[in-house]
Amino acid sequence: MSKHDDERFRIRPGAPKQRDDAFINKVLRQTNKAGTKLGKTVGKVGHLPGSRLGRGHVAARFAGAALMSNARRVTIKTRLVNLAKAGPRSTAAHLRYIEREGVDRQGGPGHAYGPMTDSPDTAAFEECGREDRHQFRFIVSPEDADQLDDLRTYTRHLMARMEADLGTRLDWVAVDHWNTDNPHTHVILRGKDDTGKDLIISRDYIAEGMRHRATELATEWLGPRTELEIQRAMQREVDQERWTGLDRTLQRLAVDGLVSPETMAEPRLQRQRQMLIGRLQRLQRMGLATEQQPGTWVIHAEAELTLRAMGERGDIIRTMQRAMSGRQRELAVFQPVEDGRAIVGSVIGKGLTDELHDKGYLIVDGTDGKAHYVVLPPRSELEQYPTGAVVEVKGSTEVRAADQNITALSVNGIYRTDHHLALAQGQATPDSDPRAVVAAHVRRLEALRRAGIVERMAEGVWRVPDDLAERGRQYDAQRLGGGVAVDLKSHLSIARQTRVIGATWLDQQLIGGSKGLGDIGFGSEVKDELQRRSDFLVEQGLAERRGQRVVLARNLLATLRGRELAKAAHDIASETDLEYRPVSDGLRVAGVYRRSVMLASGRYAMLDDGMSFSLVPWKPVVEQQLGQQIAATVRGGGVSWEVGRRRGISI
Repeated sequence: MSKHDDERFRIRPGAPKQRDDAFINKVLRQTNKAGTKLGKTVGKVGHLPGSRLGRGHVAARFAGAALMSNARRVTIKTRLVNLAKAGPRSTAAHLRYIEREGVDRQGGPGHAYGPMTDSPDTAAFEECGREDRHQFRFIVSPEDADQLDDLRTYTRHLMARMEADLGTRLDWVAVDHWNTDNPHTHVILRGKDDTGKDLIISRDYIAEGMRHRATELATEWLGPRTELEIQRAMQREVDQERWTGLDRTLQRLAVDGLVSPETMAEPRLQRQRQMLIGRLQRLQRMGLATEQQPGTWVIHAEAELTLRAMGERGDIIRTMQRAMSGRQRELAVFQPVEDGRAIVGSVIGKGLTDELHDKGYLIVDGTDGKAHYVVLPPRSELEQYPTGAVVEVKGSTEVRAADQNITALSVNGIYRTDHHLALAQGQATPDSDPRAVVAAHVRRLEALRRAGIVERMAEGVWRVPDDLAERGRQYDAQRLGGGVAVDLKSHLSIARQTRVIGATWLDQQLIGGSKGLGDIGFGSEVKDELQRRSDFLVEQGLAERRGQRVVLARNLLATLRGRELAKAAHDIASETDLEYRPVSDGLRVAGVYRRSVMLASGRYAMLDDGMSFSLVPWKPVVEQQLGQQIAATVRGGGVSWEVGRRRGISI
């Protein structure tokens, strides 16, 4: 072998052997177990896929390095909002909610603030962010927020530290909330950096870095937690009927759901040992843990889900009790049922079940004598349900008649509007418009097309699946967030309805014989207000007393509605110098949708044709057409809207 042979030698590595998933998972389990025994968390900061992507990933590795176990605790919830999916009004709606009445320290409305001002222009902030791709929303909740006292200054210092970590100025507004047991701050952060580029924040910084900065700041201001404070906090958790920090500790200690005596005897658990044993005994009494032998505990698999559900139930009960203000009612959570039962009542409370995701709820004092907790569908506007308003809540999981009609009229999976129109014309009555009937079915098909359920093959020709009715029902249930529909019957309280000119909900109860009213709670209140409403109608010459009976005038609702519309039209005509053009039954009216008008008889859309205006019963579909040309046909008690360019029966 020559001296140059070693230079010609080349290593040729073979293909790496692929180890199976079982081996890899075994290594990961052993690694995590070793890390846990050392009191460390393995595989968090810097080890997740994509964790180094975005600003702040370096700061996330070093933030909180000096924090000890006695540091102040801060919870931060984060939501990344895709503004294109959330809708153009998402930011305005969120700002409106977090600035709502009753959230500041004195029970007044919330006040937004920014980095340098206590009175930022929130409208300008929302306008500047309309073209942003995304937006960050945070809830910062220090455990000892009541001791911090000045959440505003605390938040500004926190955001300044974030700017240093992220290397850019941040455009944000915030609102402090003092209306709960845990004061907290809502922060809305634009998704742009100071150069106008998309602001990308590392997932590690969002998950850990920001919380560590908030914890450092709170600890600097208040000092570390004392041993007494730590013991009291853990003691409170021992008997709580919710998922607690002690439960999370037990979850980390358990191996296959088993907590052994050796684990509980570890020196690092000396401070918590008695509290953990007390918590296990409490879980045993709740049926969520079992002591197999002295010192060895089995935590049941369903413990976490059960405790979280119990915590949620407890929060609901406390929320309802606050809203009832001492009034005695049976409390219930509304659940949609297949038989279509509904509840009718007055809104006595409302809010968000999840302030970060804007998921709302109503508390309804029902005519059945119960108070009902109602979770609203996603993106519901709480402002459309004023306190005191009368609403009807029902499940919306039943199959739609329109879907059944479309399926019945389809031939080999093809639905044709001309075929439907011919049948509708043959079955038409004086109070129905065949073209409006077909147009209503086409609107339903358009909604199902956007959901990918049906296909439009040509103008007036649709391909529909055989199971359209069931898929349509599932679509409605998903769209309405669990199949709950809330119908606003009157934006006025029953006390205000007693002496107004207009077709009110109380008038409908008088005509219908006031059935289903209980003898306690809201049902009893309605009976009293019906007596006052009857007296008012007698004064107006629209009812007559005959002994113990009250005889209502014929066409009472139409008369009241007409009087109110005439008064509202006179006021609008005086304001705009336009002539009022009443809507005639069966005739088509068109114009630019200028605004909606809320009356006791309901909500109306104002259509302006340049010379005159009309008031037409409003529907949600027209609200997106504000400032646009639309048309409507009123027939009987219903209205058919034409939105966009008219193309015959397919609109």
